[in-house]
Amino acid sequence: MREKRFNSSAARSRRAFLSQAGSGLGALALAALDADSAFASRDPLAARVPHHRPTAKAVIWCFMEGGPSHMDTFDPKPALERYAGQPMPESYGRPLTAMPGTAHNTLMPSQREWARHGESGLWVSNWYPHVAKHVDDLAVIRSCTADGLNHVGSVCQMNTGSILAGRPSMGSWVTYGLGSANRNLPTFVILNDEVRVNGGSKNWSSGFLPASYQGTLFKQEGAPILNLETPEVVGNLQQRGKLDLLAALNRHHAEKHPNQSELDARLRSYELAYRMQSHAPEAVDLAQESEATKRLYGMNEEPTSVYGRNLLLARRLVERGVRFVQAYCGGWDAHRKIEENHTKWCGVSDKPIAGLLADLKSRGMLDDTLVIWGGEFGRTPFNEQGDGRDHNPWGFTIWMAGGGVRGGQTIGTTDELGLRAEETPYHVHDIHATILHLLGLDHLSLTYLHNGRSERATINGGKLIQEALA
Repeated sequence: MREKRFNSSAARSRRAFLSQAGSGLGALALAALDADSAFASRDPLAARVPHHRPTAKAVIWCFMEGGPSHMDTFDPKPALERYAGQPMPESYGRPLTAMPGTAHNTLMPSQREWARHGESGLWVSNWYPHVAKHVDDLAVIRSCTADGLNHVGSVCQMNTGSILAGRPSMGSWVTYGLGSANRNLPTFVILNDEVRVNGGSKNWSSGFLPASYQGTLFKQEGAPILNLETPEVVGNLQQRGKLDLLAALNRHHAEKHPNQSELDARLRSYELAYRMQSHAPEAVDLAQESEATKRLYGMNEEPTSVYGRNLLLARRLVERGVRFVQAYCGGWDAHRKIEENHTKWCGVSDKPIAGLLADLKSRGMLDDTLVIWGGEFGRTPFNEQGDGRDHNPWGFTIWMAGGGVRGGQTIGTTDELGLRAEETPYHVHDIHATILHLLGLDHLSLTYLHNGRSERATINGGKLIQEALA
């Protein structure tokens, strides 16, 4: 009887425990759903308090799309001179390359001239003479790694953390985490040159975040945003009435489809467009800038005029509260004729980037503006087609400046041939974690509930690049 009473009591205890635990878990799930609903119901672009004190207010990402060669720009490899024309030593292994067979090609040295610059003595090749004057502000991270072999997946990963489409971009995560600092301008802006970005708009998509957080692509010529200027025959009252009618129709439709964030984003985009018709023309009016400033960015010279314009516009935008600007540059995919290709794109980008750094510093803005340079991966030490280099995601360079970054240093190394990251390798997730940290966001705490899972910008990875932090 004692055993029976004991078992009965134990059974009741188990039932009580499971019942209470189940109720508790259900309450947690309900609370999470309620919190998510509360977030969705309030203004998605309202300014929010960061997790910790930020050192950067904004990001300008100079994205060298196509993959610049690190061993020809910021990571000198004298060993390539010694082994020039020889096959890759067996001890390095045979990497899986984008173009089958190139891993068996011979090693190709850089044709650049190299020199140390600044008080820090950082090495920069003669392809970047203007940027070289600012090395004491740069943290050159030479040990970056990524996962993709082709451009579409790799550009996507550098923007979203994944080689597969569908995740939010970094600019979208920043907008979600911090909200807007200027309700009359987009929070996340894309500036492109004449070369189409591989993968297109998925690189600035909001993914599974509400559509309000997606990037806004500015046009190259004329009004940067389509239909920004109203016809002369349309007055302010007529424009306001048209928007109010559109808003009423969309709200009526939204009542039938409450879970479609695109509808809310459409309503808000109309209102933003209306406000921008008064404020954006001033923000993008480069005629307000002095001729000296335009020359600083290279706007008076043919090779640098387009990218110089974009970076000057980027400075004006962050000056007015835009949090995240990506300025894409060129087609660095030099599978052949790397001398011709990189001479062109270094020439296009060198003076404008140096001008941006100088301009931000002179205005006291570099302290709280994070500037990033780099592409989706680097290039290989072995040749392709005799005078080009293949894709290299195993070890490449980006650099950061301003925004709380400790400049005048190199971080990490690649091996003596420049093929793989060797000392303190840092993955794309680590780069993203560091960007968010500088903006005051903890990448582990910045989450969004999607399909029952708390998603992060860095997925399940990411650590801070501590050496980069001032």
